[in-house]
Amino acid sequence: MKKLQMAVAAWEPQSGLNADPVVVLRSLWPAIVGDEVAANSRPAEVVRDALVIVTRSSAWSQQLQFLSERILAAVHERADVPVERLRFRVGRVMDQAAPAGQKRAVPRRRARTVRDPAPNLEAALARFKADVTAAQRAKAGAGWKECARCGVRIVPSSGPRCTPCENARMQERDARVARLLFEAPWLGYAGIAPLVEQLTPHEYQLIRLQLLRRWKDALERVRRSGGAVLTTRDRMIASSYVLLESELDPERIAPAVVRNLLGNELHDIFYGTGT
Repeated sequence: MKKLQMAVAAWEPQSGLNADPVVVLRSLWPAIVGDEVAANSRPAEVVRDALVIVTRSSAWSQQLQFLSERILAAVHERADVPVERLRFRVGRVMDQAAPAGQKRAVPRRRARTVRDPAPNLEAALARFKADVTAAQRAKAGAGWKECARCGVRIVPSSGPRCTPCENARMQERDARVARLLFEAPWLGYAGIAPLVEQLTPHEYQLIRLQLLRRWKDALERVRRSGGAVLTTRDRMIASSYVLLESELDPERIAPAVVRNLLGNELHDIFYGTGT
């Protein structure tokens, strides 16, 4: 059995889908931002699409804020972590000193040249800018292509966009489909597919079912309130729900179909008891 000290020294964060993104980023942080910046900052947590970075002082937070785009590009190059923005806050930055008698392990991913510490904050940031530029040039020379959306370098075998940009594109496309279904639910897949890039029938159905669940929840809230405060949006949701659920042409929607899909209470709230 290995001694605990040996096991800890040999341990590296797991990579892949199950790896904790913060653990991965902390292990690569000096390689991502350089030793000086890493000594004065650390990745703290990922909140939705934002990476929260703790810095030693407000001056460091302010300076790194100006370099957010460069840092984000470096994060995307070094680690496959789907973050789209950075947030900074002042806090405690633990020194990453090795235990007494133990040499600091060199990351296996890439051997880094040990340099003298920068004399001041401005010099450290200038060094970081130069490192990012050099890394971009090296990747370009090795045949890495640019993401079609943000320009970060990605491996030649990947798609046209980096992972965060591809995720953002998919979210925007889903939102566009949802908006079309809300405003013109009678279009169906045949009418929406020509308006949305590479939309498949399966993706369309997933978005349709998600919308129907959301609209059903909204209509249930209207039912529980008895229609006390009925808005124009509520009426549009009811109309879109009937059209999207029935998948019928508007001219073929009979009153009996509306009552059957909404139920008696909601039907009377929206259309009265005489219809």
